[in-house]
Amino acid sequence: MLQQLVVNGLIAGCVYALVTLGFALIYRTVRFFHFAHGAVVTFGGYAAYTAYIVLGASLWLAFASALLLSGLMGMAIDRAVYRPLRRRKAPNLVFLIASFGVFLFVQSAIQLAYGSSILSLTKGSIVPGHEVLGVVITNTQIAILLSATALATALWFLLRFTSLGVKIRAVADDTLGASVVGINPESVIAASLGIGSALAGVAGVLVGMETNLEPSMGLALILKGIVASIIGGIGSLLGAVAGALLIGLVEAVVAWTVGAQWQDPVVFTVLVSFLLLRPMGVAGLVTGKQRL
Repeated sequence: MLQQLVVNGLIAGCVYALVTLGFALIYRTVRFFHFAHGAVVTFGGYAAYTAYIVLGASLWLAFASALLLSGLMGMAIDRAVYRPLRRRKAPNLVFLIASFGVFLFVQSAIQLAYGSSILSLTKGSIVPGHEVLGVVITNTQIAILLSATALATALWFLLRFTSLGVKIRAVADDTLGASVVGINPESVIAASLGIGSALAGVAGVLVGMETNLEPSMGLALILKGIVASIIGGIGSLLGAVAGALLIGLVEAVVAWTVGAQWQDPVVFTVLVSFLLLRPMGVAGLVTGKQRL
């Protein structure tokens, strides 16, 4: 029983972690809440649906298409909306409002194109799960665990051991200082939007494989991503993962004990508790240079 709860919580937490990692990475470079991140999650799921179900491509190709197209979409949002605002030196509130407007636009466009009915990324009959040490886990759930682990590790490697990662960390710490030493902040911000959005797109695919797709699904996921970021320590990637896994475990316990309808109230109660008792989050004592 306990093992199954932990596994279910980890699986949900892995999806939240991909959303939160992308959100935290983008936040550290643009320094405002990129609310449109939720729409990119939805876009990724529907991009995979188009490739896999509508066009008949392989699941691997659909997965890669969602990752690539979501990344390009994030970069397009930056170029079309955020970059002009940066040039005008708009305040953060304007960026937040613009981001929310992009979220509504993309969500409405998806609903117009695909309708409001629930769609699925699965084909054929349902394959029973595997029982391992008293825990039942499906192929899709295994794919979620492996994908989230691989992508989180790849992001950590990119940020720590590549020239792009050095540039991202430099811009995250001091945009003006990075520009003085020859780093182009605009290109780095675009890259961060692309990488973070690609992670969001993968999360959308995994949600579609595990449950279903619907145009409004991005709202719940971005809210969970924001909550996980705050709990983990806003801007901290390691904290983002910790916060996401904590939310997944809390939801699993709540769903088993008192019912799934209490998941969101309990999660936001946990958020309020952190804001009151530890507003800097789990990684609140980590310095700015260490967060990435």
